[in-house]
This record gives sequence, C-alpha cells and structure tokens, in this order.
Amino acid sequence: MKVRYLKHGEDLDMNPSIATIGFFDGVHLGHQFLLNKLADMAQQSDLEATVITFDRHPRQVLQSDYQPKMLSTLDEKLTKLQQTRVDNVVVIHFDKNFAQLSARIFMEMVLKNQLNVKKLIMGYDNRFGHNRSETFEDYVAYGQEIGMEVMQSSALTLGDVNVSSSVVRRLVERGDMEAAQKCLGTPYIIKGKVVNGFQNGRKLGFPTANIEVDSSEKLLPPAGVYAVKVVLENGETTYGGMLDIGTRPTFNGKNQTIEVNIFDFEGDLYGSLLSVSFVKRLRDDVKFDSIEALIAQLHEDKTQVISILNAINNN
Repeated sequence: MKVRYLKHGEDLDMNPSIATIGFFDGVHLGHQFLLNKLADMAQQSDLEATVITFDRHPRQVLQSDYQPKMLSTLDEKLTKLQQTRVDNVVVIHFDKNFAQLSARIFMEMVLKNQLNVKKLIMGYDNRFGHNRSETFEDYVAYGQEIGMEVMQSSALTLGDVNVSSSVVRRLVERGDMEAAQKCLGTPYIIKGKVVNGFQNGRKLGFPTANIEVDSSEKLLPPAGVYAVKVVLENGETTYGGMLDIGTRPTFNGKNQTIEVNIFDFEGDLYGSLLSVSFVKRLRDDVKFDSIEALIAQLHEDKTQVISILNAINNN
C-alpha cells in the first residue's frame, strides 16, 4: 500500500482508480466492509483501490473551538489501513482552501483531475463538500457530468445497529470495551509514554507505569479499572495488566492519571512507549475508607483480571 499526501493544487500522478472518501476514524468493521467491496470492484474493473482521507478532522478547520475525541490518530489509522487490501491511501491536508470547495468542484478538480478517480463508491452515510448539503443523487449527477461513475455502499449491521464511528465512540465513552471491540474488529487501544508518577502503587505492592497518552485528541474510556493487555515499544511479548483511569480519590488526588500494573514484568519503564489494549471494564474509580481496603480491592481486581485474560487466551 502506498501512502501519499496531497496539498491544495498538487498533482500526484496517480494511476486510474476506484476510490472512496471519508475520515475513517477507527477503521472499524463498517469501514472494512466498505474497503473490501472497494478492493473487489477494483480487481473486477482493472483499477487501483484508493482510500482518500484527511490529516485532521474537517470540523477542526471549520470550528475553531472544536475539540475532537478520536478513536485513532492518523498513524494508527494508516496502520489499520495498511492491513486492508487497498492499493493507495491519499491523505489530504485539509485546510480552509479545501473547506471552501463545493462537492461538484471537489469531484472534478481533486478527484478527477488530481487523483485520476474513474469510479467513486460512497459510504452509506457519507457526505463531502462545502456545507455538506448535497445528497447521494447530487453526487451521481455531478459524476455523470464529469465522466465519473458514483455508487453507494450499504451499511454493515451488527444486531440492529449500523456500525459507525459515532456508535463506537459512544461505546468507548460508557466503558463498554467488549462491544467496542466487536465493532472495531480489534480491541480499543491507547498509546503513550511512561512518565514519573506518584509511586503510590509501588507502596501498595502494585507498582504501576504512569502513561502520558501521545495525543490529546485521543478518546479515553471513562474513569475506572480495566483488564488490559500491554505491549512495549518494539517488543513482541504481550503482558496482562490492570489499568486505572482516575484521580486517585483514596489519596485525595485531583488530576486524572492513567496507571497500569503490568503482570510478570520487572524493569525500568520510564521513557518507554506502551500500547495498551482494553479488554473489559471492572468497576468505577472509587474512594476507599482506608489504604487497607484499597489493597484488598486491588487483590480482588487482579484475581478477576487474570481470570478474564486466561479465559480469552484459552478460547
């Protein structure tokens, strides 16, 4: 898969392709369903399969006060797209110039002239262009005017829900990591660097790595205790662990931290990069009446986490 970056007015000298366009946050199963269809149609049409996406959420350009909460960073998105069957990913530098383009002009100037798109397949709920006011029928009409076939994909439905990025965000926001994983196809992850913490966990017999997430735009699950899997930077070993998101209420903390107790690991992690996969939420982050009560609960949490992870490993 080739990744190309497009700025306003550039020409990337692309081969003829069938393309789809969208933000693809999370590259969930709904996206993968669309991309598989894209790859199949590209093969049948003797065209290359091209995904067109953006380097930032369009609302960040259109609304100065918008604070995105993303399922994936750009690097994470590209990594997941790399695992699909598409030939190219074009990352558009979305700025005010692009934001002002109408759908009709965007299709002719960018898709046809700059990216050599012969066919366009739309997601079932996708819109683009200034004000996003056009319908799918409008896109079809524009395509006929400029010589581009425009088609629409159906949604992927799990149960009675159409899988979408907004659905996955709602699941993560309420801590339903198992349902989020079913929609994503993989566990929800966060990545970050290990930084100095308060070392309360070490004093309790549960040493933790304090994680500073690598992107302020990354959506975090709600405060609570989670069963997780942890991989160190450039490492091949996956460790089990229990992670706490919260303010350390038993110690009267005020600022939110992310701390993970990694099972069966010894060594200095400061400055290391970790990738944490969420498996299941155990409980809320609560204040205990005493340190002893907290320690007792941590032992119960660890027993429960080990049981959860063993069940997964044995399946």
